[in-house]
Amino acid sequence: MTPGSAYYCAVMATDRRTLRADAARNYQRIVGVAVTAFEELGPEVTLEEIARRADVSVMTVYRRFRARDQLVRAVLDHVLTTEVQPMTAAHTDDPWRDLVNVLEASIDVLARRQVILSIARESDAFDVEGVRHYLSSLERLLRRAVEAGVVRPELEVRDLAAVIVMVLATVRPSDPDGADRRRNLALVVEGLRVSPTTLPPSSRQAPGATVCEQ
Repeated sequence: MTPGSAYYCAVMATDRRTLRADAARNYQRIVGVAVTAFEELGPEVTLEEIARRADVSVMTVYRRFRARDQLVRAVLDHVLTTEVQPMTAAHTDDPWRDLVNVLEASIDVLARRQVILSIARESDAFDVEGVRHYLSSLERLLRRAVEAGVVRPELEVRDLAAVIVMVLATVRPSDPDGADRRRNLALVVEGLRVSPTTLPPSSRQAPGATVCEQ
């Protein structure tokens, strides 16, 4: 390789790294702006408005997100990864308290993101990596609590997901401090404790369930 061609290759490699860095910055900027835009304007916000707020061209937005649903998925993934997932760390030696604290903290965050959750439901956008990571973290906390003998051994992680959904359904604008939802959570989580009676089987455990459904 001649000195000239080596220099050319080095310049091209630098340019490619710069382009990748620019693309990553644009992606993060668009997603961050979209979070705020969805919260402020609701589901009717356009990609053109998001491009304007992000100070990028509409074509840049469409290059990154070919359909609006792709942007919705990215927004949900961002919220789960940056706001909810950090709540799942265990902080004490008490498995029960850690599990309840994580449920409460997760619900507090998600209660502030009701608009985005609603848009994600409309777009069927919950099949994102952030959901899988979050449920995996919840499952670790659940297994820890089961091993400590402080919750029902038959519990599944989707039971915890159902608790979150049920409590979020009680969120009201008239309760801005969240007193009612914390009260409702306290009532619901008592059903997680060890009990002499067992829960009915879930659909995946029901007789006749196939391996593919489990």
